[in-house]
Amino acid sequence: MAPMKLVTGNSNRALAQAVASYLELPLTDCTVKRFADNEIYVEVHENVRGEDVFILQSTSFPANDNLMELLILTDALRRSSARRITAVLPYFGYARQDRKSASRTPISAKLVANLITEAGVNRVITLDLHAAQIQGFFDIPTDNLYGAPVMVRDIQENYGSGNVMIVSPDVGGVARARAIAQRIGADLAIVDKRRPRAGVSEVMNIIGDVSGQTCLLIDDIVDSGGTLVNAAEALLKAGAKEVSAYITHGVLSNGAAERIATSKLKELVITDSIEETDLIKSAANIRRLTIAPLIGEAIARTASEQSVSSLLD
Repeated sequence: MAPMKLVTGNSNRALAQAVASYLELPLTDCTVKRFADNEIYVEVHENVRGEDVFILQSTSFPANDNLMELLILTDALRRSSARRITAVLPYFGYARQDRKSASRTPISAKLVANLITEAGVNRVITLDLHAAQIQGFFDIPTDNLYGAPVMVRDIQENYGSGNVMIVSPDVGGVARARAIAQRIGADLAIVDKRRPRAGVSEVMNIIGDVSGQTCLLIDDIVDSGGTLVNAAEALLKAGAKEVSAYITHGVLSNGAAERIATSKLKELVITDSIEETDLIKSAANIRRLTIAPLIGEAIARTASEQSVSSLLD
């Protein structure tokens, strides 16, 4: 394995440790703490001069704190003469602000990409970006990995392919859901919804015959959980046998874990791209899949200048 250093902030230390174990590499000793006024302080306690350094840091809640940790870690490493700095972002915050949604609104995803680049990051590795065009917001090499292979293996182990229907919870996620449906040879259905305001969705129609089917909702982000809960109820009313969901990023804010736990969803499967809370741990119908081997393999191949394209299949 090519020599490298793996650094992490405080956003998802459990995943960072799992990736380090996969790589058989210790986490680089560094301090990331707060002063009394909550300013972030970073100190790297190992020599990184001339090293290939990977910072593993999801910019999940609290998004601004975790983003600043990433930027300050990058600055510390750059000023310590690291040869190359790769930001590994299992979850890229602000990704849903990828376009002007109304007059005089920002494109915050592009702003965050600029901040990361200007801080001194040389390369980005991320997972299931909310919109594919965000990859082009970075002016540095960016690899967008997919959680689909991890999900497909779990679906095949737990459901096989008989009477399973893949469902996109909205029209915008059809390409993502279709890719998984093709991998397992399942049919595809679509939930037609409208969103009267941010964080609120209403199901209008179900496109496809879901009668007697085990329906698996596929999406990249679950935040409030309202879309999934409403979609599950609509699918069951349309004759579905049972409904579960596979989502890459379990944001699960504002009581979402409780909402999922008391919903008609048989199971919500999320990855560990975001560190789980106690409420998520206690929810009986929320299960997690690890992406540590996927992230670890992408890091190893990047360090040794090998292709990561096969990880996208």
